[in-house]
Amino acid sequence: MTPDSREQGLRLFVASHLAGTPFTCAPASADASFRRYFRIVPATPAFGAPSLIAMDAPPPQEDCRPFVRVAGLLVEAGINAPRVLAQDLANGYLLLTDLGDRTYLSALDATTARGLYSDALDTLVAWQRASRPGVLPAYDNALLRRELDLFPDWYVARHLGRVLDDGDRHTLDLAFARILANNLAQPQVYVHRDFHSRNLMVTTPNPGVLDFQDAVYGPLAYDLVSLLRDAYIAWDEELQIDWAARYWERARAAGVPVPADFAQFWRDFEWMGVQRHLKVLGIFARLAHRDGKTGYVADMPRVLGYLTAALARYDELQPLSALVARLHGTAASAAYTF
Repeated sequence: MTPDSREQGLRLFVASHLAGTPFTCAPASADASFRRYFRIVPATPAFGAPSLIAMDAPPPQEDCRPFVRVAGLLVEAGINAPRVLAQDLANGYLLLTDLGDRTYLSALDATTARGLYSDALDTLVAWQRASRPGVLPAYDNALLRRELDLFPDWYVARHLGRVLDDGDRHTLDLAFARILANNLAQPQVYVHRDFHSRNLMVTTPNPGVLDFQDAVYGPLAYDLVSLLRDAYIAWDEELQIDWAARYWERARAAGVPVPADFAQFWRDFEWMGVQRHLKVLGIFARLAHRDGKTGYVADMPRVLGYLTAALARYDELQPLSALVARLHGTAASAAYTF
């Protein structure tokens, strides 16, 4: 395939930092945004490594500056994130260290899960322990609400093809207000926003952390929900609770401001999860219907399962539980099997 103009520009950018060393350039990965990643293999090691990663983030759709800023914060916290070796912010090109191609998702099974999740929990505690207000954008009411609105706008209207009446809208507004009140009352820390099995790499030290450019300062439970109620892989709830308890114990020992009562922490975790699951359903629908990335549709039932199970457990969320069930033609109390 002939390189497109963006890729040609990326190759020139890489060449300018390799001092004439020949190299190969092959696609490494793409994500749900406009960003693309290429693996660069120089004929002889460069920057002390046998391979590098080049990021193509085309302006104006993407802005490399948040990536560079958050990468620095992660490295400062002692986390294995890509280091920025060279940058051309005006044209949207970065040259990064390579964390390999083995994701948590590809490596997780019943044998490896305990060790991999233990490492991920330690990394999450280190990230949160480094938190300082005023460094990252606020995960505030306006942003959380915009994310929730993806559910009616994209999942309900576009994916399910359902029309909400005034009563349905009132139910959503009331539920959203209750969810956001809980979310915003939680202690505030650094939030990766996509701390899950596709963005964690099996590395030494473990894990490597990717896709962090949208990090914010917000509710403490968010990243743990991303990890334990992952849109791409599911675990029995007793395992989720066990891992959550291990996180809670480590976070308390490290001075991360988790609630003193684990029951309160677990409730916050579930309510934060409701916000995230509604958001993810909306995002997956938008990716499918606007961007033609239909592969995400296969992951919707897993996310919907998390959502319906959590809604069923809280009296304040029963109207939303009933609405979600009616939209799908199921009983509100239907259980989801992981």
